[in-house]
Amino acid sequence: MTTTPSCALCGTAAPTEDLPLTWVTSVENGRKLVYCDRCARENVRSIEGKLDSAWW
Repeated sequence: MTTTPSCALCGTAAPTEDLPLTWVTSVENGRKLVYCDRCARENVRSIEGKLDSAWW
């Protein structure tokens, strides 16, 4: 049984089990996190700079 992924920042659930292409995947401290398109756009510089999400 698989679960629908949700945004690690705001909690928005993905529309399907497969992530939309606009969502971002990040690995932080060995954990795989996903961010919705809205949160990814708002924090794109921090994501590209590989800052830990605790600093956003």
